[in-house]
Amino acid sequence: MVASFVVNEIWTMENNTLAKNLIYQRKLKGYSQEDLSEKTNVAVRTIQRIEKGNTKPHLQTIKLLAAALEIKVEDLLVLENPKIENLQKKWLLLLHGTPILGLVLPLCNVLFPLFLWIHKREDNPIYDAHGRRVINFQITMTILFLLSFIALITVEGLGFFLFMGVIPYTLIVTILNIVTVLNAKKCYYPLAFPFLKKGMHESSKTIGLLLTFFIFGLIGCNSKSSQNISQLPGTTITRDSLTAKIEQLTTDAQVHGLAVSIFNGNTATYQKTFGYRDYKTKMPLTDSTNMYGASLSKAVFAVLTMKLVEEGIIDLDTPLESYLPKKIYEYEPMTRWHDDFSDLAADTLYPKITARMCLAHTTGFPNWRWFEEDRKLRVKFEPGSRYQYSGEGMVYLQVILEKILSKDLESLAQEYIFKPIGMENSGYQWYTRFEKDFAYGHSTKGQLYPKDTDNEPRGPSTLETTARDYTRFLEAVLQEKLISKSSWAALFRPQIRIRSTKQFGPLSKKDTTLYDAINLSYGLGWGLFETPYGFGAFKEGHGDGFQHYSVIFPQTGKGILIMANSDNGESIFKELLEVAIGDTYTPWEWENYIPYNQ
Repeated sequence: MVASFVVNEIWTMENNTLAKNLIYQRKLKGYSQEDLSEKTNVAVRTIQRIEKGNTKPHLQTIKLLAAALEIKVEDLLVLENPKIENLQKKWLLLLHGTPILGLVLPLCNVLFPLFLWIHKREDNPIYDAHGRRVINFQITMTILFLLSFIALITVEGLGFFLFMGVIPYTLIVTILNIVTVLNAKKCYYPLAFPFLKKGMHESSKTIGLLLTFFIFGLIGCNSKSSQNISQLPGTTITRDSLTAKIEQLTTDAQVHGLAVSIFNGNTATYQKTFGYRDYKTKMPLTDSTNMYGASLSKAVFAVLTMKLVEEGIIDLDTPLESYLPKKIYEYEPMTRWHDDFSDLAADTLYPKITARMCLAHTTGFPNWRWFEEDRKLRVKFEPGSRYQYSGEGMVYLQVILEKILSKDLESLAQEYIFKPIGMENSGYQWYTRFEKDFAYGHSTKGQLYPKDTDNEPRGPSTLETTARDYTRFLEAVLQEKLISKSSWAALFRPQIRIRSTKQFGPLSKKDTTLYDAINLSYGLGWGLFETPYGFGAFKEGHGDGFQHYSVIFPQTGKGILIMANSDNGESIFKELLEVAIGDTYTPWEWENYIPYNQ
């Protein structure tokens, strides 16, 4: 359509010029149309049609008219513009085909045809017409893609389908036009906004150049911003500066291995590892190296539990023992120790324990039974009345779920958490495939702890994972995947205020007002505190040679994951949080994260 229109447009222009020349020369000689007809034997009707521009005469006719008027043929005939080259398919193919490169090179769907158009638009009018169509369409689709990306984040359902439709639509239209151009020199680009219009002449070149500078500026801005990490207060830090700072911290504090992921816009935008998985042999730590997750396990287990609550398997506030046909202490233990509840036979408080209490650490159980002088499991205060961190509480919930569903924890976690979000190298138990790349824990002096490979799966403590996998988990949390929005809201709703001076040790029994300003509390499986930028949800992990901390701010889409295979790891957490994301709110004293230089 466009090609035929342009050809007709050129033909009409040529005929109009010929008509004007003929009229001018005829009147200059004082001839009427009839007089000229007699001198040339060209019909009066033909001369009238030539002068009206309604016909393109044969060259012989033009020669007869020129001879009768005693002028040169060139005085009538419009010569071909030497600047206009014959139409070449290769340029049309490049104009219509190069936008496909935008699939792998951002914005090149506009840049490449733009450069071709600026270069070739004066060589043939068809290049100009086709180039404008291609550029207008690609700019329109780029803007639509950006708008659909915003809709993906802000409009549930519709935003997803809009986002998923833009690129396939653009690709299909582009391919169809390539085929059409090769066969018929025609093109059709629906939905294109006419940014570059016909008849803009020299101004079009200026606009094209301005558009080029704008796109380069956009790329430059994106490149610059992509090099920066956005912090909670709105300030930024460059990736290189952060990397240099972490290297300095790990060197000064003698942290033997460290993995850091930082989240902006609900996505990990910085992932880097430092140091070694084995300091003795200097084997480097990578984001695919298996690391013992310690109590990071609890955050995963909490999400798993909420999924089962959604499916109606259990209720958060129904006493857990009521789901079983007999008393929990009457069951024969199936593991070495953790499902042995024989100590509770004489306990009158444990039947009150609910899933909510287990996840919020208000069961009254100790952290672990082996910390008790007699190594006996017991409820130490009225369930639900106060906070006391307890791995035993979550183990109790795990065992109840396993008995209800007749499925083990590992199977449930793989089905509901790990496989759906691609945590391919994670499990609550050790797998032989982890042996090829795993991290040893290191003491403060760099000595290796033996690697535990025989742990039976326990929800609060035995997670084996990688920095890459756990980063995927936190992305899923920030993006509210796996469970419903209402379940995420419930999980991050404060269940109990925390007023203890420390999380562990003797000071865990002494109250303080130090953390009132941030309303330190516990939700379901996650600690919580308030900031001017919305609430922070944190989960730490601590074991021999492994020290981890994660904190996310769902209302800003920001957060950080720190995983260290060194007993010196926690000594840099305070400064790293402040430098990396501007987090000065994490209760580091309560966590006992004493800086290495204090």
